[in-house]
Amino acid sequence: GNTCAGPSATADRHGFFSTVSVAVLWRPGAARAEPAVPPPDSCPSMCSSTSSAGPDLDDSDLSSPSSDPNKPKVKRVQSAGLIAESVLKRDSERIKDLYTLGKKLGQGQFGTTYKCVEKATGKEFACKSIAKRKLVTEEDVEDVRREIQIMHHLAGHPNVISIVGAYEDAVAVHLVMELCAGGELFDRIIQRGHYSEKAAAQLARVIIGIVEACHSLGVMHRDLKPENFLFVNQKEDSPLKTIDFGLSIFFKPGGIYSDVVGSPYYVAPEVLLKQYGCEVDVWSAGVIIYILLSGVPPFWDG
Repeated sequence: GNTCAGPSATADRHGFFSTVSVAVLWRPGAARAEPAVPPPDSCPSMCSSTSSAGPDLDDSDLSSPSSDPNKPKVKRVQSAGLIAESVLKRDSERIKDLYTLGKKLGQGQFGTTYKCVEKATGKEFACKSIAKRKLVTEEDVEDVRREIQIMHHLAGHPNVISIVGAYEDAVAVHLVMELCAGGELFDRIIQRGHYSEKAAAQLARVIIGIVEACHSLGVMHRDLKPENFLFVNQKEDSPLKTIDFGLSIFFKPGGIYSDVVGSPYYVAPEVLLKQYGCEVDVWSAGVIIYILLSGVPPFWDG
């Protein structure tokens, strides 16, 4: 699902987008002052702590099961209950001791993103809060761990959203990221209708550069779409950054993958056939570039 690290300027989706439901070439340089990231084949040793939850999050689902015989009984694995076992697997400071959570910026299947302010400096960031009650299976928990690991793995790229820190309390995992206040690429496409060839070429270079950088570090994004690209500010020449690595994975060259993930219009046919590699990101990037130039998706019949 889409969880953004910045505001979405368009409240109502329009045209063909309303039905959607579901090369800056770079090599890694100096890493940020963040925990070291282990090789892709291992899970990071990344929190068991308690604090108040962010806005709109409650711990009602952490209480004992209801005695109502008519309610369906859902079996949760121990790590999904997240009382005895943490997600981050390390001690964490309480996010509310460090940040003040503000207005809601975006909503996804698992996470809600808020604007937050660092108490010590007054600097604004984005905080993606992932409710633990939605982490039903061990796989869900591993997905969150992998998302954090991948963001650290890509740290330092100028067109990838920067992670500032990860925190955990009894109700949620909180990812603090840089704030991109320029809105989604999606919204700018809607405002313009389409881009000129020159403007589209500049954005295409950035998008393809992001794909190249991810693949060079063994990361397959798997959910590239205009909603997952944010502008840093409102300026016409604002830097563009990719976000939302919730569906991303580490891949091995030549590996074949079968999980059906992604978003309508942008997902490659090979994903639906359950036999694909990192090339599916190139397909999605191609669809985005087509839309930049034409204002409509390829294969559009409407």
